[in-house]
Amino acid sequence: MFLLGYLSNDPLGFLISQYGFILPAAVMVGLTLIAFMLSLFAFGSSPKIFLVDFACYKPPSSLACSKEMVIERLRLHGNFSDESLEFMKKIMKASELGEAAYLPEGLLREPLDTSTEAARKEAEMVVFGAVDELLGKTGVTGEEIGIVVVHSSIFNTVPSLASMIVNRYKLGENVLSYNLSGMGCSAGLFSIGLAKDLLKVHRNLYALVVTTEIITQGYYMGNEPPKLISNCIFRMGGAAVLLSNRSSDRVGSKYQLIHTVHTNTASSDRSYNCIIQEKDHKGHMGITITKDLLVVASEIIKSNVATLAPLILPPSERLLYLVNYLIRYFHVANIEPYVPSFKRAMDHFFPHVGGKPILDQLEKNLRMSERQMEASRMTYYRFGNTSSSSVWYELAYAEAKGRIKRGDRVWQIAYGSGFKCSSAFWKAIRTVDREKMNPWSDVIDEFPMADSKSTEPSPYTFESTKSK
Repeated sequence: MFLLGYLSNDPLGFLISQYGFILPAAVMVGLTLIAFMLSLFAFGSSPKIFLVDFACYKPPSSLACSKEMVIERLRLHGNFSDESLEFMKKIMKASELGEAAYLPEGLLREPLDTSTEAARKEAEMVVFGAVDELLGKTGVTGEEIGIVVVHSSIFNTVPSLASMIVNRYKLGENVLSYNLSGMGCSAGLFSIGLAKDLLKVHRNLYALVVTTEIITQGYYMGNEPPKLISNCIFRMGGAAVLLSNRSSDRVGSKYQLIHTVHTNTASSDRSYNCIIQEKDHKGHMGITITKDLLVVASEIIKSNVATLAPLILPPSERLLYLVNYLIRYFHVANIEPYVPSFKRAMDHFFPHVGGKPILDQLEKNLRMSERQMEASRMTYYRFGNTSSSSVWYELAYAEAKGRIKRGDRVWQIAYGSGFKCSSAFWKAIRTVDREKMNPWSDVIDEFPMADSKSTEPSPYTFESTKSK
């Protein structure tokens, strides 16, 4: 019945027929005026923010590593029990990770090299590789960049990764540089929000956003199952994004940034502790992923979506959502919460790959189709969880498929430790043709993979959450 309602041309009439009441005319007029004023406020005199282009780093084929190779290296060089090795093997088998994701050089050496020098080399490969490609695609020079925002959760060094970029590309003395750490997989889109706010204040500038996770020093060498999961899913990768507030850049840019929404539940102990870096009882450092993850992620995604929904949903969906909320709030009728049709609000959906359980839950709760989840699942299969940069590999997937058309609406959402969730909503300024400089360009015709789905049960069971 709801499907018939929102497909009709008279959503208000549909609500009346369903709930048998009419909101006072003055209330309806007032709500309409409020929505109109909010729209005017949102699209005020602030400069428009454009995504000129972006680049995702693709490591050399010599660093490709199958799941069997990962297990074998851990067996040879770690202090893992047979139970731990079997646990990791089952996690990877159930996770739908493919056989060609990448590990950094330090983890492929004999013996393993997890030194600061090896981690710095990985950072230079990923960061410089992505930025070199981006500047090559756009023709922008280092001295033209006025803002730099860089993120890596685990690896931090002195000088910072931001300073490493300033030095390499000889950015000016007045450059505004920000080095974010420890913010998890949502930090890539959070960095977009930070750059957006800076570009609203500082006019006529380019902002460079670089997001990655340097994993050389991130592998756990103990035997606690909650810490072993990260060994199985995280792989090497990173992305560089060039934003501009110059009106002259609109013509050549790919996307316009419409909205960013950020949600933070770190005040909750359950959220704060569900992904945390700590030592085990033998002193081995690792990332603990608790069984609360699925519940925590589902709740914060729901909160983030509730904030974003009024900004992006068409009027009929907003009205259905609002009236449903009022009915439940004032206990007019005992009805289920209305889940808006996000398919009508966007053309492309790119959620952070996270892992199979979260993607499955997200697909179910937001009622997304297999096609809408394709880019995230194929990104995980091909590149693994590259943390905060994964949403850019997904967008690159859609571009390589030739799916991005002028006017298309693009929604990226990422979630991670803290617990935090960020969304970025874009509009395509132009149709994006297949490009040679794309991490998918040589394999895109092989995707989607028909055999990528796994029916293997995971040896690590998360607390369940109900779809609402």
